Amino acid sequence: MPSDADAPVGFDRFVFDALYGPRGFYTSGGAAGRRGDFITSAEVGPLFAAVVARFLDSEWERAGRPDRFAVFEVGAGPGTLARGIGAAGAACAPALEYHAVEISGVQRERHPDGVKSLASLPEGELRGVVLANELLDNLPFRLAVYDGGWREAFVAGGTEVLSARFDPVPSVLPVVADHGARAPLVDAAARWVGDVLGRLAGTLVLFDYFAPTTAGLAARPWRDWLRTYRGHERGGHYLDEPGTQDITCEVPIDQLPSADTIRSQAQWLALHGIDELVAEGRAVWAEQAARPGLEALRMRSRVSEAEALCDQEGLGGFTVCEWRR
Repeated sequence: MPSDADAPVGFDRFVFDALYGPRGFYTSGGAAGRRGDFITSAEVGPLFAAVVARFLDSEWERAGRPDRFAVFEVGAGPGTLARGIGAAGAACAPALEYHAVEISGVQRERHPDGVKSLASLPEGELRGVVLANELLDNLPFRLAVYDGGWREAFVAGGTEVLSARFDPVPSVLPVVADHGARAPLVDAAARWVGDVLGRLAGTLVLFDYFAPTTAGLAARPWRDWLRTYRGHERGGHYLDEPGTQDITCEVPIDQLPSADTIRSQAQWLALHGIDELVAEGRAVWAEQAARPGLEALRMRSRVSEAEALCDQEGLGGFTVCEWRR
C-alpha cells in the first residue's frame, strides 16, 4: 500500500515545500546575494536602493508629506533593499515606517535595525506603498502540460504524474499546443495581488520576471521560463533534490489584475532618476580621484551598477508593474 509520502501532491504544493517547507530552500538558508545562490537588483550595489528611495520620496510628496509614511516590502529576504534605502538619505526618512515582510525566519534574523520585521503582511488597510522585488516568481504555481489536451501536473514519489484533461480548459491556455508544452497557472500570485489591491490605499509596485501572456510561455521551451538556481548558476531539473535549489518561473501578466503601468526595469529606473545619480557619482569621482576615499569609490561604482541594472539582456529587462488605489 503506498505511503502518504508517495501520494500525489499538486505542483504548487511541491514548489511550496521545496522553497518554504521544513527542509525548503529558503528555510535552510538559501538566499540572494554575492555569497548566496542568485543576485537581485538590490545586491548589485547601493544604486538600486537609492533609486527606490527617490521613488518613495515622490510617493510621500504625492501623499502630502504625511508625518507617518508606511512602506511594506514583501519578500524582503535578508533585508538588503531595506538596508540600502535606510542609507540613501531619503527626504521621507523621518516619516518612514518600513515593514520588511519575509516568511523565512532565517532571513528575518538578518534584517537591519530600524525596520519592523514581519512574517506576513498585516491585516486591514495597507496605506502607503507596497513593493516587492522578485516575489511573485517564487510564489507556488500550478503547472499545465499539453499531452493530447491540457492536463495538470502532480508530483508523487519524486516523479511527475498528469491528471485527466482539464474540463473546462482554463481560458488563458491556448486551445492547442505542441506535445509536451507547459504553462504556469499562477493562482497564488493572482490572489496575492488581488488581496493587496483590495486593501490598498496607495501604490503597489512589483519588479519581476513577467511575461505578457500565458500562451506566449506555452509556445516557448519550458526550460526558458521554469528555472532553478543554485550557487549563482542554473540548477538541475526542478524535481531534483527538492530544497537544495531555488525554483522560479516567469509570471504571465494576463493572469493578474490589470496593472495601471507596465515598464521595463530600465525605463522605471530612468523615470526615477538613475541617470542623475550616475552623473552625481561621476562628478564626485572626478573631484576626488586623486585621493579617493570610500565615498568616492562608492560613487564611482554607480557607473558599473547602472550598466548592470539597465542591461536589457539582464536585470534591465525585468518588468515593473504598478497599481494605484
